[in-house]
Amino acid sequence: MRIAIIGLGTMGPGMAATLARAGLEVRGFDVSAGAAERAEAMLPVVCNVLDRLGRPVEAGGSITICGSLADAVENARFVIENVPETVDVKHAVYREIEPLVADHTIIASDTSGIPITKLQTALVHPERMIGMHWSNPPHLIPMIEVVCGEETAPATRDTVVALIERIGYRPVIVKKDVPGFVENRILYAIMREALDLVEKGVVEPEDLDTCVSWGIGYKLAVIGPMALLDMAGLDIYRSVASFLNAELSDRKDVAPLIEEKAAAGKLGLKTGEGLRAYTAEEIKALQAERAKKLVAVRKALEGS
Repeated sequence: MRIAIIGLGTMGPGMAATLARAGLEVRGFDVSAGAAERAEAMLPVVCNVLDRLGRPVEAGGSITICGSLADAVENARFVIENVPETVDVKHAVYREIEPLVADHTIIASDTSGIPITKLQTALVHPERMIGMHWSNPPHLIPMIEVVCGEETAPATRDTVVALIERIGYRPVIVKKDVPGFVENRILYAIMREALDLVEKGVVEPEDLDTCVSWGIGYKLAVIGPMALLDMAGLDIYRSVASFLNAELSDRKDVAPLIEEKAAAGKLGLKTGEGLRAYTAEEIKALQAERAKKLVAVRKALEGS
């Protein structure tokens, strides 16, 4: 089966390698020649991580970086759109893709949170449009959110769920097409409170990360929030929430700290500076260290 990935960027190499390992023929395309070259250069790195995970290689899998959109989607059973998070950009891509593929070809968006119903409006056949939200890094996080828009056909959902299970991942059915879906709504709620605490001088950024990674993050990797409620006791939660909920950040704008950094072009690892500065050597070492630890954590969770 052939799958096309349109928009390679940060997620493309990991998605492509994961699908190819499951015996699928993957074709990728990006309008930026530089992005395509970077993706191709990242593939050996990603494959090395998958080797360390012990992921088997099924026969028939392949990855081809194509020079045109038409070549990438030719005879594709699935097309996964992974372009920038702008509705107009995504709509333009769908209008290019749809005439090039068969009526039964599924078009899935890896959007991080744009409602699928909104994206479907650009399609002649909206019933084959669905959200397939991978988590970054996609070759290490074995969970994918499946989000139906108002016009998504049940058969489309079932086919995508079967694909996710085929590659050994866990599908999460998001029952309502809400902005941000589930993972990012929870993540951004944490980020909002974290930034608020740092901006108010309650804690230094490094100590906040230690608190989250070795406190709630360590627990939540094994015990999810709903299970944690039962473990802690609903009476305890009710008591603490009765006074703490009123104190939590509920700001509707973006934290000024983020606005200032972004306006200055300080975007994080991709620019060498974000909330802190990084050398090229530090970035490379961080990426390797984090991949190693995520491999170890995933192995531990899968072995439990």
